[in-house]
Amino acid sequence: MAIENVKNYFRKYGMEDRVQEFAVSSATVELAAEALHCEPCRIAKSLTFMVKEEPILIVTAGDVKIDNPRYKKQFGVKAKMLSADEVSALIGHAVGGVCPFAIRDGVTVYLDESLKRFETVFPACGSSNSAIELTIPELEQTSGFTAWIDVCKGWERD
Repeated sequence: MAIENVKNYFRKYGMEDRVQEFAVSSATVELAAEALHCEPCRIAKSLTFMVKEEPILIVTAGDVKIDNPRYKKQFGVKAKMLSADEVSALIGHAVGGVCPFAIRDGVTVYLDESLKRFETVFPACGSSNSAIELTIPELEQTSGFTAWIDVCKGWERD
């Protein structure tokens, strides 16, 4: 089960006990915010795309959308999200529980600038009813990210 893989992943950081599981779904930003009693913007959603035959994962704030011109400028291609089947096969988590932790080899992780306005954020943990609260430095440490990027619209920088 993916959540067990994520808990094992966090064990090397001594954070496995911080993974939260809910009796209700946290599969969408709105449901996760409700389960966590926080603002939707603080949910760290993981979006998956294909860039030149390679899967990527971009962690963004919960209140933003991909800005297509910024995305194309960053990656040189039009944004093409993965299908639900592709997400499971290529990333290693099902839609609703996608996160940058305990993912398949070959997936490049990026963090979007929209996250930097928060002290802590809540990414999922591999299932549709889980999350963990992380500081931005903890997210950097645990996500295995490649770079900070700026590909979203709908937040205060706009």
